[in-house]
Amino acid sequence: MDVNIALEPDAIALVRAESSHQVLTRISELFASVYGLNADDVLEGLEQREALGSTGFGRGVAIPHCRLQTVTRPTLVVLKLDHPVDFKAADAVPVTIAFGLVSPENAGAIHLHALAAISRIMRDENMLNALGDAPDSEAVFAVLTNQFFGRDAA
Repeated sequence: MDVNIALEPDAIALVRAESSHQVLTRISELFASVYGLNADDVLEGLEQREALGSTGFGRGVAIPHCRLQTVTRPTLVVLKLDHPVDFKAADAVPVTIAFGLVSPENAGAIHLHALAAISRIMRDENMLNALGDAPDSEAVFAVLTNQFFGRDAA
C-alpha cells in the first residue's frame, strides 16, 4: 500500500453502540485518547461529512472520515461493534466494523488514497471474515497490520 496511514494498537476497540451518532462519538473519543486530537473537533468533522451522505460503505463496514489541521498524515481508529448499527449504507446492511479516518486538511489526494486503500481491502471477503472472527482488539490489530499494512504486528 502506498499510503502511510497511522494506526496504533490502542486505536482499536471493541465497543457497544446503539446508533451511528454513538459510533461517531466513540471514534472521536478514541482519536482523542490515542492521538491527542480534540474529540469535539473530530466529532464535528465527522458529523459534517456524514451530513453530506452516509459513510456506510456496505457489507457491514462504515468509513467515517474528515480532514483536520491537527494531523500530519492519514490517521486511523477502528471500532468493532458488539452488535450491528444502522449506518444507512446503500446495501442496507448494518455496520459491525467502523474505520474512523482523519487526514490533513489540505491533503485531498492523500485522503482519497487512504479511503481507497481502506475500501479496497474491505471488499476482500477473507479480510472481512478475519476481522469478524477476531476475538479482541489485539487480533483485529494483527489482522490489519499483517494483511492491510503488509507488516508484522510485533
